[in-house]
Amino acid sequence: MRSIFCFAIAMVVCLCSACFALSEDEILKQADSRIEKHRMGEITLVLVGPDGAAIKEGTAVKIEQTRHAFLFGCNIFKLHGCRTPEDNAAYAKHFSELLNFATLPFYWWTYERTQGRPMDERTSAIVQWCKANDITTKGHPLAWNYVDPGWLPDDSAEVTKLQMARIGRCVDMFEGDIDIWDVVNEATHYDRAETLQRAPKLSAMIKQMGVGEYVRQAFREARKANPEATLLINDYRTDQAYIDLVIKELVDQDGKAMYDVIGIQSHMHGGYWGAKRTWDVCEMYSQFNVPLHFTETTLVSGPKTNEGWKTTPEGEALQAKGAVEFYTVLFSHPAVEAITWWDFSDQGAWQQAPAGFLRDDMTPKPMYHALKDLIRGKWWTVAGATVGESGRTRVRGFYGDYKVTIPGRGLSGSFALDKGAEGVVKVQLN
Repeated sequence: MRSIFCFAIAMVVCLCSACFALSEDEILKQADSRIEKHRMGEITLVLVGPDGAAIKEGTAVKIEQTRHAFLFGCNIFKLHGCRTPEDNAAYAKHFSELLNFATLPFYWWTYERTQGRPMDERTSAIVQWCKANDITTKGHPLAWNYVDPGWLPDDSAEVTKLQMARIGRCVDMFEGDIDIWDVVNEATHYDRAETLQRAPKLSAMIKQMGVGEYVRQAFREARKANPEATLLINDYRTDQAYIDLVIKELVDQDGKAMYDVIGIQSHMHGGYWGAKRTWDVCEMYSQFNVPLHFTETTLVSGPKTNEGWKTTPEGEALQAKGAVEFYTVLFSHPAVEAITWWDFSDQGAWQQAPAGFLRDDMTPKPMYHALKDLIRGKWWTVAGATVGESGRTRVRGFYGDYKVTIPGRGLSGSFALDKGAEGVVKVQLN
């Protein structure tokens, strides 16, 4: 499936090289037609009853999407960790009603505060909640020199062994539960002053290895632990440095990419990028013919004051407007297959910024409702159909999982509408 997707992306890039020159107006005006082209497909269903016989011609059926193929996500760091039980319940409810993708924390300095005692139990509890709510999980990050675990030794060679062992352990332990990983985070600027101060040992390890060997070895360990995992490189830089310092280095001896997905951060605390910059970033990185994930996205809903960040009605309206445009542009680009917001609620948010879908009191902001109208409304397929000859009916909809039912008869079945796998599918209704 991964190779099919990559081939499709390559063809789109080759045939649509003129897309690089799209203006802001063109990007927005053509978004809906691109979404219809790249995010929707058709399938013929052959509906049979419990006895295997074709459903009678003329029977009315309901076709209803149950899940997107596209990954609409957020970090889920505060699940079961909010201030009150009521806040926890609201957080979980609103998350599951909007999103199908969750990023779980694996920051080494907090995940394993004491050597040999990682916080696997909490992670497993989050995984189980996600499974119960049909939410795909991702681990973030396996390697990042942001803060040194307090127990790391001084010897760089030993630090390297511990870091690589840690990558293999996490990927192996959660295989089947977490199969998508941000393997290395922010390697382009590993040696910035604040990082050298907070993480001198991990930074010294990277300097000694070299960035290229560091990322390659990390990906080798992750791949060895789970050959079927989806592995991301992730960075906040969207300029040529990301390409030159990391992406071009992250290839094997045959020149083949060691990553499956390129992760792009889009923190916009200082203001919305706009459709043109967003599109151009997608075009720049789609040249590598792998899917793109926008891994960390923020838009604040209020100004920063002397008392800190404050959400305001005006700021919330601007946040909603920017988010709708941002998601529309990304959903319309054929290379993008995931968007992850950062954070879900203002309560405990990164930098204490009002960037969440929810306010500090867990009430949804306008952005939450606006994106829900897109994700579970405009971009969500619910349709009626009539069964034709031999139990056949034709369905056009957004890629994802579906349920088909015969109203009033208690019969239902399920099917998937997958990109590149459209054709005839037999569905048994029970």
